[in-house]
Amino acid sequence: MNKASTKDSRPYHHGDLRQSLLQEAAKLLASEGIDSLSLRRLADKVGVSRTALYHHFKDKHALLCAIAAEGFAELESIMAGLGQQSDLSPAQRYGLFARNYLNYATQNPARYGLMFGHTLWRQNLADDSLKGVAYQSFKQHLNAVKAWQAMGILPHDQDSLRLTQVTWGTLHGLAQLVIDGVYADSNHLDEICQCVGELFSRA
Repeated sequence: MNKASTKDSRPYHHGDLRQSLLQEAAKLLASEGIDSLSLRRLADKVGVSRTALYHHFKDKHALLCAIAAEGFAELESIMAGLGQQSDLSPAQRYGLFARNYLNYATQNPARYGLMFGHTLWRQNLADDSLKGVAYQSFKQHLNAVKAWQAMGILPHDQDSLRLTQVTWGTLHGLAQLVIDGVYADSNHLDEICQCVGELFSRA
């Protein structure tokens, strides 16, 4: 039996195979970049046949969209934590949220770049599933901003949609500056996030 047929004969069952594939793909993306990520290599890493892998991702593009979609879900969990710091002032609470957002983006630059970069969006390559997740993520951010306005964390006299666009755009810009090396010294991020909290909360 040759090597190719041995690989194709490997079992389909691998626990939660889709999640295992996504976790290993995220590791490869982080360590070696998009170009090094292939379905063949991923199947070998996880220890399944490529046939089994294709049951979950029809091609590399579908895999990249799924990795990006998981990133949006992780950002939603960061947003959900803001309302739980009731012992802090509004400025401190939003500043902490900003820091957590920047931490996620800068600690996961490859995934963050995939989520918001041109690889999937500039040429309209995002699939319907990713578009839906990204839309829901922005909608949740908008709903969170409305809730934060009601709690006094963000100013209530601003239009919620525009405030969402401005606050997210600010955080995204700061994150990208760090990722791109423009803010090479990240020691000042705590002070920057404190400034963000004070500006947007007006506290």
